[in-house]
Amino acid sequence: MKKLFLVLFVISSWLTVLPVTSMAQEAAISESPVKVVDAPQDETIESRLNDIKQALGGLESVNVKVKSGIVSLSGEVENSNAARSLIAIAERTEGVIYVDNQLMESVQVGARLQPIKDKFQELTGTTLQLMPLLLIALTVVVLFWFIGGWVSRRGDWLQRFGLSELGAMLGKRVIRLTITLIGLIIALEILNATALFSAVLGVAGVFGIALGFAFRNIVENYLAGILLSARNPFRIGDFIQINEFTGRVMRLTSRDTVLMTLDGNHLRIPNSVIITSSMTNFSLNPLRRFEFNVDISPDADLSEARKLAVQTLQKMKGILSEPPPQCIIHELGASTIVLRVYGWVDQLETDLLKARSEGIRFVKESFDAAAIVMPEPSYRLRLESAVPDAVATADSATFDTAPRQQREQKSDALEQVDVSADDTIDKQVDAELRSSDEQNLLKN
Repeated sequence: MKKLFLVLFVISSWLTVLPVTSMAQEAAISESPVKVVDAPQDETIESRLNDIKQALGGLESVNVKVKSGIVSLSGEVENSNAARSLIAIAERTEGVIYVDNQLMESVQVGARLQPIKDKFQELTGTTLQLMPLLLIALTVVVLFWFIGGWVSRRGDWLQRFGLSELGAMLGKRVIRLTITLIGLIIALEILNATALFSAVLGVAGVFGIALGFAFRNIVENYLAGILLSARNPFRIGDFIQINEFTGRVMRLTSRDTVLMTLDGNHLRIPNSVIITSSMTNFSLNPLRRFEFNVDISPDADLSEARKLAVQTLQKMKGILSEPPPQCIIHELGASTIVLRVYGWVDQLETDLLKARSEGIRFVKESFDAAAIVMPEPSYRLRLESAVPDAVATADSATFDTAPRQQREQKSDALEQVDVSADDTIDKQVDAELRSSDEQNLLKN
């Protein structure tokens, strides 16, 4: 039994001592020095960085010192890019632990301008070497530019395809620009600078988009002018109405259309407004109809009144018999019947406003002669006391009209006046066209 206890004691003691021994061995290993084989010396690192400094250029005043793997850079630098490159190389050099940057950028004007001078000298040397190729490329561009001008000046064949004057002019410019661009591409290919052309083309595209937004209204008016000159919806001297504007057409430019109003004023309407608005051209059809309303008493004979109005217009000078005049019952009012009278004129011979004015006068006099009353508006009055008979008699007397015999004599004396076409505005338009040299895309 004692032997058994002795054996167990020995085993437990051995297990306790074993971890302590392992820990001691690990501690001994961790404290042992780390040896580096063929580690770079400070002198070698310093020599290598000095060589690199000379190769970079512009760092002649920089001092490089290496001690215990720490690189110290000091002095003034003229080229900051070269200094940053030297610092980056030093940090990647084997054996360098830390880079102490004590460099200062030179503030002298000559030092600042030195990189620009070097770059200019480099460009000058490159340009002198490429001078023959530059002359050849420039000759190609000039040659294609002259060819584009020659072709555009002989672009009258574009109008043979139905293009308007403005459209043909735009086509000539596009042809000239296309030929010139082809010459420019060939010149850049000679100089091996097609990548530059792609970059310029991209910048031009962005710049073109910006200009498109900035001059959107001008571009819209220009394109609308091309469409108007191609469609020819009006001619010089046509009387047109666009929205609330009316006048005689004088000219069509690349940006707007110029009208002369009936007051003799110049009215400019943007082409984009004309192309997107409803337009009435009163001059395309020489025949034009006028109309006016006549109020008569409900007691009148409507058939006789309509017949009399038509017969009156038929007697007028300037009123066409075909299409014939018309008179319809337009509206039944509270105290009147409204008749609407229509008449046709030839605008080349008769002025519409004059004919309408005389038509109203003739119908009014004819109705007066036929005792067809055109009553004034009636009002209903309520009085607190009875109206005296004398007042009522006097009021009724005020509505008494002239004797019938006098009215009939007056109807036979209808005087015809001049209703010929008024060419006052036409003369002013002709005078304006003769005196102005402004662009006009319309032709007489």
